[in-house]
Amino acid sequence: MPPMPPPPPTFGFAPPPHGRKAKRGDVRAAILAILAEGPHNGYRIIQEIGERSHGAWRPSPGAVYPALQQLSEEELVQQIGEGRKSRFELTETGHSYVTEHAEEVDAPWEAMIPQVDEEVTELFGLAQQTTAALMQVAQTGSPAQVAKAKQILTDSRRSLYLLLAEGDEG
Repeated sequence: MPPMPPPPPTFGFAPPPHGRKAKRGDVRAAILAILAEGPHNGYRIIQEIGERSHGAWRPSPGAVYPALQQLSEEELVQQIGEGRKSRFELTETGHSYVTEHAEEVDAPWEAMIPQVDEEVTELFGLAQQTTAALMQVAQTGSPAQVAKAKQILTDSRRSLYLLLAEGDEG
């Protein structure tokens, strides 16, 4: 498996979603890809998908556990242990399936990773700096300074929406 690309910088904010939505079969493919690397419990599978998609895709337990059950019924996955200590691993048939269907199970989370260009990255950086300044005003500012900061933020929000309403001139 090729190394994961570095996560796009978020500066503490969720980047705008530019990846695609998960489609039918993506959870199944992700589970198989992760279990091909070794046994994991269901919670860790969910965490791995989230980490590998840089937070853009976090399937719910309601999606992962039924997929694990289906994979188990297909004899591609088996459960080791019971209760909280249970883990899942690929069966011999599962390993063969992953090998034969390598394209299908090759990092389905990569399509969900948001693509953030440099301008947007800088925009989020400015937002982070603005938040830091806002925290300083909130913590140490006088009541008059807090009131003025609220007005600045209100005006800024209004200006951003007006910018969008003007449309793209380029």
